[in-house]
Amino acid sequence: MKFHKTPLDGAYVIEPEPRGDERGWFQRVFCEREMADAGVEGRFVQVNNSFNAEAGTLRGLHYQLPPSPEVKIVRCLSGALWDCIIDLRPDSPTYLGWHAVELTGENRLAFYVPRGFAHGFVTLRPNTETLYLSSEFYDPKSECGVRWNDPKFGIAWPVEGAVISEKDAKWPDFDEDFHGVERLRGI
Repeated sequence: MKFHKTPLDGAYVIEPEPRGDERGWFQRVFCEREMADAGVEGRFVQVNNSFNAEAGTLRGLHYQLPPSPEVKIVRCLSGALWDCIIDLRPDSPTYLGWHAVELTGENRLAFYVPRGFAHGFVTLRPNTETLYLSSEFYDPKSECGVRWNDPKFGIAWPVEGAVISEKDAKWPDFDEDFHGVERLRGI
């Protein structure tokens, strides 16, 4: 596995290194030892899978506050998505910065999302399936989110969200108090 730094502190794109022969190929998509060597967390307690029938389906931008902030590894199994993260850690040199990467079933890339980052994506093709590894159990009391089109961040989404949940559409404009930024200090 190759770990490529992104412009955001602590976030990586993970590129698998397939080994092939006449039968096809084999690749490692997770290795606790390689994660440790790259200096990233490698303990995960939950694996989630989402399917999105329509292109233009937008999910996010979600995160969990302490005591349950989570690391995520996100990978597209089929179809394509534009995966976006925002650094919400007030002590970070990249605080409030965003970065996105295209994940597809063909490129097999994964996005390593550190604790204290909001995460969301929009599907670029119909029938897109995504797999997430999470370092913490889902905790509804710790759940928070920022609105996908909040002007504070100026995210240049490649398509408008045609399909979005009511909850995701109603997150308020970014406010450090409401969004629990002080609770993310020191993460």
